Amino acid sequence: MISLPSLHQSLSKPFLFLLSSSSPITPPFLPSLSFLKTTSTKPNLLHSSKPLHVKYCSSTTPASEPDQHHFRPVCTFKIAIIGFGNFGQFLTKTLVSQGHTVLVHSRPEYSHKAKKLGVSFFLNPHDLCEQHPEVILLCTSIISTEHVLKTLPLQRLKRTTLFVDVLSVKEFAKNLLLDLLPPDFDIICSHPMFGPQSAKQSWKDFFFVYEKVRIGNESSRIQRCEEFLKIFQSEGCKMVEMSCQEHDKFAAGSQFMTHTVGRVLDMLGLESTPINTKGYETLLELVENTCGDSFDLYYGLFLYNKSALEMVQRLDLTIDALRNELFGRLHYVVRKQLFENGEMGKSPQDVSYQNSAAFAPTSNAFRAQDVTIPCEFKGNISGSVDDISKLKIAIVGFGNFGQFLAKTFVRQGHSVLAYSRTDYRDLAQKMGIYFFPDANDLCEEHPEVILLCTSILSTEKVVKSLPLQRLKRSTLFVDVLSVKEFPRNLFLQHLPLDFDILCTHPMFGPESGKNGWNGLPFVFDKVRVGSDERRVARCNRFLDIFAREGCRMVEMTCSEHDWHAAGSQFITHTIGRVLKKLDLESTPINTKGYETLLQLVENTAGDSFELYYGLFMYNVNVMEQLERMDFAFESMKKQLFRRLHGVIRKELFGNSEKFELLPEKSVEKNGAALSSSLESVKIS
Repeated sequence: MISLPSLHQSLSKPFLFLLSSSSPITPPFLPSLSFLKTTSTKPNLLHSSKPLHVKYCSSTTPASEPDQHHFRPVCTFKIAIIGFGNFGQFLTKTLVSQGHTVLVHSRPEYSHKAKKLGVSFFLNPHDLCEQHPEVILLCTSIISTEHVLKTLPLQRLKRTTLFVDVLSVKEFAKNLLLDLLPPDFDIICSHPMFGPQSAKQSWKDFFFVYEKVRIGNESSRIQRCEEFLKIFQSEGCKMVEMSCQEHDKFAAGSQFMTHTVGRVLDMLGLESTPINTKGYETLLELVENTCGDSFDLYYGLFLYNKSALEMVQRLDLTIDALRNELFGRLHYVVRKQLFENGEMGKSPQDVSYQNSAAFAPTSNAFRAQDVTIPCEFKGNISGSVDDISKLKIAIVGFGNFGQFLAKTFVRQGHSVLAYSRTDYRDLAQKMGIYFFPDANDLCEEHPEVILLCTSILSTEKVVKSLPLQRLKRSTLFVDVLSVKEFPRNLFLQHLPLDFDILCTHPMFGPESGKNGWNGLPFVFDKVRVGSDERRVARCNRFLDIFAREGCRMVEMTCSEHDWHAAGSQFITHTIGRVLKKLDLESTPINTKGYETLLQLVENTAGDSFELYYGLFMYNVNVMEQLERMDFAFESMKKQLFRRLHGVIRKELFGNSEKFELLPEKSVEKNGAALSSSLESVKIS
């Protein structure tokens, strides 16, 4: 196990000792902390200690049948649900629809909800157990499960009753059931990898993980177990038989990580913007799917899965590594500017950066409260381009993105020229594009539009090296960089006054736009366009290229774009890079949320660190976002470890001092405090 003291130096060594699963001795003052137990005190009657192999069970219904999820199991049961909260009610609806008799017990009085669902509610567990249900389905919270089990009148149940839990952690549940239940009770540990939000339409194709922990040898008990599992199989679930140990190992890297990222993003207060990328939309969806879960659930995932602490540590180290990588590059740039000419006496404040345009003031200072509603460009969206509408476009920087745009330009009938330091002559010829290895030759062709598709870091150097004098006066310059204030200021400083300037950002790329651009945002700012009718028409004709493809055309200032992009694009790339460094892998039991994270990694992994560094360096707003994300992660860790500290103190001191485990309302207070604290780190 990774050394725990390096994770949080503020925690004392004795405290960390208590958390370490590698410690061979459980301290005598912690006898009741069942999550610290690594082995059960009772034997597993049917399984050895060797982990089970993963076993997928398909539905008995042919896959070709369209109404597979309407197939119903032959047997019906009398099922008692213990814990009639959101998840218990969620399962009840399907159990009732399948014809099972459902009884429910819960500490809160839910008789009115039970009546609406057509089930019997019992406030007293003795009354419920005397009904002799065949199956007891535990739908309690992780934290309350042990207390609930100890208070159930097990003696009133039939011997051989089947107990099933649906907790999100499995080793804890398995050991607890083996410890507290009579040896003649059957046990299935299960985890439906879905919930009321993710499976509100159906359960089809969601994972149902289970282990037959203890099933008697009688054929009737074996059949009852199989028929119970068919409840979920018949709804189209993907049935995965897996040991509890294996489940928790996978879940620490998938479910716990998903909830961790979701909670951090929720603390940031992410909101939809007028220029959402597909990646940012997935983050917003992740927040929506996890924000409804209580802190108790998250804390349970952390406390009762021994692999979760290692994941927190790895995430902590990864965020530090990414921050150090960014600041290391920044440090290099500053040192190079200070010392490359032997100017040892300069201070960082005196440095005249090569990329000074990135920090030049804009004509109108922009703050969050000044955001205006973006204007929508409505161009001539016809099916074809006539000769009058055709443009001669010179692409400067013919890498992946330049080639990606060029394909559409050529298909629409525009004349495309290309220039790049790398020789792409053969590729350009195949695409029907004229390639020029010399920028002078390209400019002498007098293109109507110069489209800069260079990297953020090389843009200034490229602009300064172009033979602008060989171009026609009033040439239209367009960029497609992911930051906008930097190219805007750069163009205004270095281009002749009679050149037109259009700053744009196609919010998509070769991966996200491979199936078409329809509905994808295209942001633009007409920074400087001459009043001459022909120049206005030329600008609109260029924008029409994207409007014809179905892009959502959004006109907004460069400063507005960078404000939104810092909170969406930069955060998306940051989370993507952090997760990539964690080497997340697909598991046999991926949740929808975890699939979202894997997809995000895939969408951002192809982008170079140069692009990410450019987003960081050339957007004045991103430093604030980085600080807020860092603060949110630290606050989340403090919530977890404050609760742990409370557990240990309660075991140490009992009732000798006033003690209160953080209830849900305290979490809310912490959330409010976090919001207040996050506000305090905003850059003014």
